[in-house]
Amino acid sequence: MSRTKFYQSVRSSPLAVELNDEQCEILAELVDTRYLKDGDVLIQEGEVSNELHVVVVGNVAVTRDAGNGDAVTIHVLRPRDLAGELGFLDGLEHSATLRAIGPTEIFSLKRERLESLIDTQPRVVYLVMRAIIREVHAILRRMNIQHIELSNYISKRHGRY
Repeated sequence: MSRTKFYQSVRSSPLAVELNDEQCEILAELVDTRYLKDGDVLIQEGEVSNELHVVVVGNVAVTRDAGNGDAVTIHVLRPRDLAGELGFLDGLEHSATLRAIGPTEIFSLKRERLESLIDTQPRVVYLVMRAIIREVHAILRRMNIQHIELSNYISKRHGRY
Protein backbone atom coordinates (compact mmCIF):
# COMPACT_ATOMS: atom_id res chain seq x y z
CA MET A 1 0.00 0.00 0.00
CA SER A 2 1.32 3.43 -0.84
CA ARG A 3 2.20 5.96 1.83
CA THR A 4 -0.50 8.23 0.38
CA LYS A 5 -3.13 5.55 1.07
CA PHE A 6 -1.78 5.07 4.62
CA TYR A 7 -2.00 8.82 5.14
CA GLN A 8 -5.59 8.99 3.84
CA SER A 9 -6.66 6.06 6.05
CA VAL A 10 -5.08 7.62 9.13
CA ARG A 11 -6.32 11.14 8.30
CA SER A 12 -9.93 9.95 8.08
CA SER A 13 -9.71 7.97 11.34
CA PRO A 14 -10.69 9.15 14.83
CA LEU A 15 -7.01 9.01 15.79
CA ALA A 16 -6.24 12.04 13.62
CA VAL A 17 -9.02 14.36 14.79
CA GLU A 18 -6.59 16.77 16.46
CA LEU A 19 -3.48 16.03 14.38
CA ASN A 20 -2.17 18.52 11.86
CA ASP A 21 -0.97 17.25 8.46
CA GLU A 22 2.65 16.81 9.55
CA GLN A 23 1.65 14.91 12.69
CA CYS A 24 -0.71 12.74 10.65
CA GLU A 25 2.14 11.88 8.26
CA ILE A 26 4.28 10.85 11.24
CA LEU A 27 1.52 8.57 12.52
CA ALA A 28 0.90 7.13 9.04
CA GLU A 29 4.54 5.96 8.96
CA LEU A 30 3.83 3.75 11.98
CA VAL A 31 0.76 1.84 10.83
CA ASP A 32 0.32 -1.41 8.93
CA THR A 33 -2.68 -2.34 6.81
CA ARG A 34 -4.27 -5.77 6.83
CA TYR A 35 -6.91 -7.31 4.62
CA LEU A 36 -9.21 -9.87 6.21
CA LYS A 37 -11.48 -12.36 4.50
CA ASP A 38 -14.94 -13.21 5.79
CA GLY A 39 -14.58 -15.00 9.12
CA ASP A 40 -10.90 -14.12 9.70
CA VAL A 41 -10.15 -13.42 13.36
CA LEU A 42 -8.61 -10.04 14.16
CA ILE A 43 -8.58 -10.45 17.95
CA GLN A 44 -9.13 -13.64 19.94
CA GLU A 45 -10.98 -13.50 23.27
CA GLY A 46 -8.56 -14.15 26.14
CA GLU A 47 -5.41 -13.21 24.23
CA VAL A 48 -3.16 -10.24 24.97
CA SER A 49 -2.21 -7.88 22.16
CA ASN A 50 -0.36 -4.62 21.93
CA GLU A 51 -2.13 -3.48 18.77
CA LEU A 52 -4.83 -0.90 18.17
CA HIS A 53 -6.91 -1.42 15.03
CA VAL A 54 -9.07 0.93 13.00
CA VAL A 55 -11.66 -0.42 10.60
CA VAL A 56 -11.10 1.20 7.20
CA VAL A 57 -13.46 -0.81 4.98
CA GLY A 58 -15.94 -3.51 5.94
CA ASN A 59 -17.38 -4.64 9.26
CA VAL A 60 -16.11 -6.61 12.25
CA ALA A 61 -18.31 -8.68 14.57
CA VAL A 62 -17.53 -8.42 18.28
CA THR A 63 -18.45 -11.78 19.79
CA ARG A 64 -18.32 -13.49 23.16
CA ASP A 65 -18.29 -17.18 23.94
CA ALA A 66 -21.78 -18.08 25.20
CA GLY A 67 -20.36 -20.94 27.28
CA ASN A 68 -21.75 -23.72 25.12
CA GLY A 69 -19.30 -23.37 22.26
CA ASP A 70 -21.47 -20.85 20.44
CA ALA A 71 -20.48 -17.25 19.92
CA VAL A 72 -22.92 -14.40 20.50
CA THR A 73 -22.48 -11.19 18.53
CA ILE A 74 -22.68 -8.27 20.92
CA HIS A 75 -21.73 -5.48 18.53
CA VAL A 76 -20.66 -4.79 14.96
CA LEU A 77 -17.78 -2.41 14.27
CA ARG A 78 -18.03 -0.26 11.15
CA PRO A 79 -15.55 1.90 9.22
CA ARG A 80 -13.74 4.42 11.46
CA ASP A 81 -14.39 2.34 14.61
CA LEU A 82 -11.48 1.41 16.86
CA ALA A 83 -10.82 -2.18 17.90
CA GLY A 84 -8.61 -3.49 20.67
CA GLU A 85 -8.23 -0.05 22.24
CA LEU A 86 -8.43 -1.20 25.86
CA GLY A 87 -5.88 -3.98 25.36
CA PHE A 88 -3.67 -1.46 23.56
CA LEU A 89 -3.84 0.83 26.58
CA ASP A 90 -3.67 -1.60 29.50
CA GLY A 91 -2.03 -4.74 28.08
CA LEU A 92 -4.69 -7.04 29.57
CA GLU A 93 -6.54 -9.92 27.91
CA HIS A 94 -9.20 -9.09 25.34
CA SER A 95 -12.73 -9.73 26.52
CA ALA A 96 -14.16 -10.58 23.08
CA THR A 97 -13.28 -12.10 19.73
CA LEU A 98 -13.35 -9.84 16.69
CA ARG A 99 -14.08 -11.50 13.35
CA ALA A 100 -14.37 -9.97 9.86
CA ILE A 101 -17.80 -9.87 8.27
CA GLY A 102 -17.02 -10.08 4.56
CA PRO A 103 -13.89 -8.52 3.06
CA THR A 104 -12.46 -6.06 5.56
CA GLU A 105 -9.52 -3.66 5.60
CA ILE A 106 -8.05 -2.44 8.85
CA PHE A 107 -4.95 -0.54 9.84
CA SER A 108 -3.05 -1.39 12.98
CA LEU A 109 -0.73 0.48 15.29
CA LYS A 110 1.60 -1.37 17.66
CA ARG A 111 2.00 0.19 21.11
CA GLU A 112 5.81 0.09 20.81
CA ARG A 113 5.71 2.12 17.60
CA LEU A 114 3.61 4.83 19.20
CA GLU A 115 5.81 4.79 22.30
CA SER A 116 8.88 5.27 20.08
CA LEU A 117 7.65 8.84 19.53
CA ILE A 118 7.56 9.78 23.22
CA ASP A 119 10.96 11.53 23.18
CA THR A 120 10.80 13.06 19.70
CA GLN A 121 7.07 13.70 19.14
CA PRO A 122 5.37 13.72 22.56
CA ARG A 123 2.50 15.88 21.28
CA VAL A 124 1.57 13.25 18.67
CA VAL A 125 1.53 10.55 21.35
CA TYR A 126 -0.60 12.73 23.62
CA LEU A 127 -3.13 13.57 20.89
CA VAL A 128 -3.44 9.94 19.77
CA MET A 129 -3.95 8.76 23.36
CA ARG A 130 -6.50 11.51 23.89
CA ALA A 131 -8.35 10.38 20.75
CA ILE A 132 -8.41 6.79 22.03
CA ILE A 133 -9.79 7.87 25.39
CA ARG A 134 -12.41 10.04 23.64
CA GLU A 135 -13.59 6.97 21.68
CA VAL A 136 -13.65 4.78 24.82
CA HIS A 137 -15.62 7.49 26.61
CA ALA A 138 -18.17 7.57 23.77
CA ILE A 139 -18.57 3.78 23.99
CA LEU A 140 -19.06 3.98 27.76
CA ARG A 141 -21.67 6.72 27.29
CA ARG A 142 -23.60 4.57 24.78
CA MET A 143 -23.42 1.56 27.09
CA ASN A 144 -24.78 3.62 30.00
CA ILE A 145 -27.70 4.84 27.89
CA GLN A 146 -28.46 1.29 26.74
CA HIS A 147 -28.33 0.07 30.35
CA ILE A 148 -30.82 2.74 31.44
CA GLU A 149 -33.13 1.95 28.52
CA LEU A 150 -33.02 -1.77 29.32
CA SER A 151 -33.59 -1.15 33.03
CA ASN A 152 -36.55 1.11 32.23
CA TYR A 153 -37.99 -1.48 29.87
CA ILE A 154 -37.71 -4.24 32.46
CA SER A 155 -39.06 -2.20 35.36
CA LYS A 156 -41.91 -0.50 33.47
CA ARG A 157 -42.96 -3.41 31.29
CA HIS A 158 -41.75 -6.20 33.54
CA GLY A 159 -39.83 -7.62 30.60
CA ARG A 160 -42.98 -8.32 28.62
CA TYR A 161 -43.36 -7.45 24.97
